[in-house]
Amino acid sequence: MVNALIIDALKADLFAEAKALGFAAVGVAQAAEDALRAARLDDWVAGGNHGDMAWMADRLPHRRSPQGLWPEAQSVIALGMSYAPAVDPLTLAAVGDRARISVYAQGGDYHDTVKKALKALARWLVVAAAKRGLGEIGVKVFVDTAPVMEKPLAAAAGLGWQGKHTNVVSRQHGSWLFLGAIYTTLPFAPEPEARDRCGSCRACQDACPTLAFPAPYQLDARRCISYLTIEHKGPIPEEFRVALGNRIYGCDDCLAVCPWNKFADAAARHRAFLPRAELAAPRLAELLTLDDAGFRRLFSGSPIKRIGRDRFVRNCLYAAGNSGDMGLVAVVASLCDDPDAAVAEAAVWALGRLEG
Repeated sequence: MVNALIIDALKADLFAEAKALGFAAVGVAQAAEDALRAARLDDWVAGGNHGDMAWMADRLPHRRSPQGLWPEAQSVIALGMSYAPAVDPLTLAAVGDRARISVYAQGGDYHDTVKKALKALARWLVVAAAKRGLGEIGVKVFVDTAPVMEKPLAAAAGLGWQGKHTNVVSRQHGSWLFLGAIYTTLPFAPEPEARDRCGSCRACQDACPTLAFPAPYQLDARRCISYLTIEHKGPIPEEFRVALGNRIYGCDDCLAVCPWNKFADAAARHRAFLPRAELAAPRLAELLTLDDAGFRRLFSGSPIKRIGRDRFVRNCLYAAGNSGDMGLVAVVASLCDDPDAAVAEAAVWALGRLEG
């Protein structure tokens, strides 16, 4: 009983420390396997909905539950950092000579910012537990680079619910949360799971330009613009190219139309995610001229750097083809002989679109 009281007091202090470190949301879930959650993951992968993301299948046993990855884990501390935008992400939809970059990638790399805060919180927890006589505890931190189901765990920890677009929706922060997790050997009491508040709304389903949702709460990544522009290698299938519009890295449409965003306060956004001026509304003409060195300079410290110059310019060429901007013909034509086959093919396609 004494230990339970101590652990409860420690959890309250943990939540306060998380907020001090820049997390807008924090909760706790159990680390044991949830049979329904695991079954949904199995079915999703078995249906091929993960596309070329082979790592989803390769480490499926580890991903099915926290204890599948680390058997000693007792609790999951789920955390969220806000990146709520001050401007409607759909504003640039009809501005052909500009490119649209997903809100999350317009500022600093969330991997670095979230992981730094997670490590600081984990160190604090180890010291705080020892001071309270709980002995040596184990902790592991994760942010989007390990076989961890951050979204279902965040929902189980009460941060929000998984909306019909499959992302976490928070009553306080809308659809704009970066997620991270700390696994620990401490047996914290879990939070009540968040209640689904989507109701009959299907705004996110109707907003998807590539029909990537075969049903509410189901995503076929192979049709998702975020997957196609970031994870997919080689030419993007022609059936999706026009639907890309001027999106060159990710897509915010299903997130941006969520009615719960009206409660999201941009002032709660972590300052590391403030948009860089040159990425908020970049000109396609300038992006198309990037060589590898220029690409690396422009996207230093950005999550965009991970896809490399070739995939990025490929995306920009599809946007150019959709722009109707004849001023881009010369730069597009210059890329028809690009050493990268996908870039050259995208340039030929874009030139054909521009010249009719």
